[in-house]
Amino acid sequence: MPTKIEVFNSIQLKKGLPDIKSGDTIRVYQKIKEGDKERIQVFEGLVIARKHGKGINSTITVRKVISGIGVERIFPLHSPLIEKMDILKRAKTRRAKLYFLREARGKRSKLKNKVFAEAIAEKTPEEAATAPEEIIENKEAEQK
Repeated sequence: MPTKIEVFNSIQLKKGLPDIKSGDTIRVYQKIKEGDKERIQVFEGLVIARKHGKGINSTITVRKVISGIGVERIFPLHSPLIEKMDILKRAKTRRAKLYFLREARGKRSKLKNKVFAEAIAEKTPEEAATAPEEIIENKEAEQK
């Protein structure tokens, strides 16, 4: 039998959050209150860490570089101040925490992009069956 705290936390969880992983480039829309006015501020960057699982306390650390200075913000995923999150790109990573990108400069700070599975899923079943072949052909054409 769930406790009162577990029931309350389950009510507060947001529905329909995208599956955010480290290596994703995302855009976070956050509500900002200034006096009696409220506006939405956008923060776009690379997810370098996701912590605390899938519960109410789960957070992501987003990093971006502004005029040569690295800026990191930690966003609670289920906060009522987070309006929405969009995944712009997904990169291939071999680690859960990308803290090494803090010191990386130039080519070392680039991650390899991964093709979105959703783009293939939007096609008809016949087109989806040929999709991997098209990707291989496109890569071969790029290499030439």
